[in-house]
Amino acid sequence: MINFNGTIVSQDANVLTQNRAFLYGDAVFETVKIVNAKILFLEDHYFRLMASMRVVRMEIPMNFTMEYFEEQILSLVANNNLSSSSRARITVYRNDGGYYLPQTNDVSYLIHATAIDQVLYSFEKETYEVDLYKDFYITKQLLSSIKTTNRILNTTASIYASENGLDNCLLLNDAKNVVEAIQGNLFMVVGNKLISPPVSEGCLNGVMRKQVLELAKKVEGLVVVEEVISPFDLQKADELFVTNVIKGIQPITKYRKKEFTIHYATILLQKLNEVVAAT
Repeated sequence: MINFNGTIVSQDANVLTQNRAFLYGDAVFETVKIVNAKILFLEDHYFRLMASMRVVRMEIPMNFTMEYFEEQILSLVANNNLSSSSRARITVYRNDGGYYLPQTNDVSYLIHATAIDQVLYSFEKETYEVDLYKDFYITKQLLSSIKTTNRILNTTASIYASENGLDNCLLLNDAKNVVEAIQGNLFMVVGNKLISPPVSEGCLNGVMRKQVLELAKKVEGLVVVEEVISPFDLQKADELFVTNVIKGIQPITKYRKKEFTIHYATILLQKLNEVVAAT
């Protein structure tokens, strides 16, 4: 028997009492976008998921191939009539048993999907204000670069942003450098130079980050580098924007008293949509 919200019920009534993702954040996940019954950037998502499982020493099932991963997601969205445009999240968690030390490294997974209104990417908001979040810091380590279910820093930062009327916050690492936004990678433009923090700084090894870096190298006159960004650098920037697979590219228009243009963000959004349309 367990106490659930003040009521004594059978332990069997709540499957979370032994679930390691719930108890210890012992899980990794990927969120993908589906367009016209195809998963965008499937290979990148698949290999990042496999790498994440290896980092946390999960046993990868023999049948967990990229084709299997694709089939399971697409069959779900087809069953829910979401094949034209949707998002799906696959969460892989270590099976029940043990405390900090698990009794097994075998895994189970859960996939759920929801609709997305638009097929192509667009700027979600015309005005987008951010500030720094300084209550907690991202550590410069490999675990910070993968997607685990331990996202309490992102959760508290989201609450801070909401309480202060911000659209997003920029997160700092333990060296007090700017790493990323709450739900996406950060890019900064200074003159003709596009800068993104290196993964070694603790930022997520984002799938959309990779796409934007590759597309930006095809923009004539634009120099693309991975360099450390300090909070002082933000005031010198001409542009700032955030990227993730679901939203695409979102320009930041204001940071404190500084306002930014959206020139290169607009160019890159167009190139990104050309990739999606060709999928």
